[in-house]
Amino acid sequence: MKKTFLIIAITLLHNLSFGQTESLNSKKVAEQFETFYNQNDYKNIFEMFSDETQKALPLEKISEFLSGLNYQAGKINKREFVNYQNGTFALYKTDFEKATLGLNLSIDNNSKINGIFVKEFINENIPKIERNITKLQLPFKQEWTVVWGGDTKELNYHVESEMQKNAFDILITNKKGNSYKTNGKENEDYYAFGKELFAPCDGEVVKVFNGIVDNKIGEMNSKDITGNTVIIKTKNNEYLFFCHFKNETIKVKQGGKIKQGQLLGLCGNSGHSSEPHLHFHIQNTKDINSGTGIKCYFEKIKVNGKMKEDYSPIQNDKIIIQKK
Repeated sequence: MKKTFLIIAITLLHNLSFGQTESLNSKKVAEQFETFYNQNDYKNIFEMFSDETQKALPLEKISEFLSGLNYQAGKINKREFVNYQNGTFALYKTDFEKATLGLNLSIDNNSKINGIFVKEFINENIPKIERNITKLQLPFKQEWTVVWGGDTKELNYHVESEMQKNAFDILITNKKGNSYKTNGKENEDYYAFGKELFAPCDGEVVKVFNGIVDNKIGEMNSKDITGNTVIIKTKNNEYLFFCHFKNETIKVKQGGKIKQGQLLGLCGNSGHSSEPHLHFHIQNTKDINSGTGIKCYFEKIKVNGKMKEDYSPIQNDKIIIQKK
């Protein structure tokens, strides 16, 4: 699973120097931007850009970006000035309906926007957790194969994301290494599709996304990135993310308490997923766009046929729960 939000950045046309107090011009521009954004008035936002920026970012392109952002994150509920980045970009911690992101705006001497980008907001006030404290068991009963997992880019492309840097992509393969039975043209042909997924520990369900149609093989949903999703909070404030469930198969409710081993739902192919698999990671917040990844260790598992304790799987590991 890729990062949730793409970044759009415009080359700056000048280099101003500000202090760490929001200027009146920045404040006015940010307020206007928020108003137009929440009204889906992308043409008026385009008119806020400098001439040079309009040439670099035509109306069609900015409309596509902002409508995509609105679809994924929703409207802006609250915006708070943080500081100036690189002396030019005013950074705003922005609470959208579905996520907290960093909105960065730069303006020229005529109070025209000449730089804009949206990215993950890293909250430095939230304690970082290096590894899970809660004892976890694997969330499935059959033997699964780790496709992406580990601490290097070669083993795990997720390492480039602050939130997902310790994530796993896991599926089921046969003795030949294939993840499907015949030709792999239908979801039902994949071993992982429809397999049961279980809670690795006790906890609270803090978020459920459901109702997202599973992809056809060869297609990916670039708007609903995580697809059908369950997020569990542990007693140690670790947030466990399970993504890409099969549509309408999630069995738990948001706000409910769950026990280790309880059925969460069935593995699917929803969201930014190329084939049926489980994306699993842990972070220190329930907001996938503003947290920091936590390295995941499982209490007792079999890895390539050998029993391991307190183990973090890596790419190509074949893993199955170690029965007590």
